[in-house]
Amino acid sequence: MKVHHLNCATMRPFGGRLVSGTGPVLATAELVCHCLLIETDNGLVLVDSGLGTGDVADPDATLTRGWRRLARPVLDIAETALHQVEALGFHASDVRHVVLTHLDLDHGGGLRDFPDAQVHVLRTELEAARGARSGSERTRYPRGQWAHGPKWAPHDPQGEEWFGFHAVRDIPGLPPEILLVPLIGHTVGHTGVAVRGDDRWLLHAGDAYFFHAEMRPDAPWCTPGLRVMQRQVETARGLRLANQERLRELVRAHGDEVTVFNAHDPVQLRAARQAAARVN
Repeated sequence: MKVHHLNCATMRPFGGRLVSGTGPVLATAELVCHCLLIETDNGLVLVDSGLGTGDVADPDATLTRGWRRLARPVLDIAETALHQVEALGFHASDVRHVVLTHLDLDHGGGLRDFPDAQVHVLRTELEAARGARSGSERTRYPRGQWAHGPKWAPHDPQGEEWFGFHAVRDIPGLPPEILLVPLIGHTVGHTGVAVRGDDRWLLHAGDAYFFHAEMRPDAPWCTPGLRVMQRQVETARGLRLANQERLRELVRAHGDEVTVFNAHDPVQLRAARQAAARVN
């Protein structure tokens, strides 16, 4: 399977090195929406979808002004998954499956661009999104991003052990080299997505952590801005922190077999692209 590493939304919040770890405090930081596009024998699989064309064309409909003031998304149509899929010579209909780490607005925004795809998500995450009532919950899960009625395929966290992680399961209809690795804590139904590459596993850890230095086996560290952000949006702190430690142990014990990256770190996106270029 060939894996493409896409950035499906650049965000430029204020905070400089307090967020990105470098640059003046008054500068803008950089965050990305790291998505995967996987070529399989049965069509394309998209892991997370970033912000979509609808979010770019009419942000007021799905992205609250408060979130936009904080995240400061660039809203570039060329960064949407749809345009990047087409730039690679494919069509929207070639994307047969979308696998979501969770349904936050910057992960599920592209669903409308692939209406024929089957959308895989943990059942508890889908239930939380459908049941959103408070203002913060509706900001997190804007129903306008999936008002078209996606072809939901909810899954329960159950299955085998994978590098010490439990309840890891394959996904019906997809190759066995694509797995759901539950990483609850950021949201109630958050999951990582493992993909077997040519020479190693890739683990898209979604928002299980935000900053690359958090995965240092010794002396892990996160910038103050992202540390605060993680706490503000978590749903279960104990589980989130425990899963971060499990991810660090994975890197410590199996770093030669598994590459771990998160959804928003530009450093890890660049490293993943460089590694993919060497393989291809």
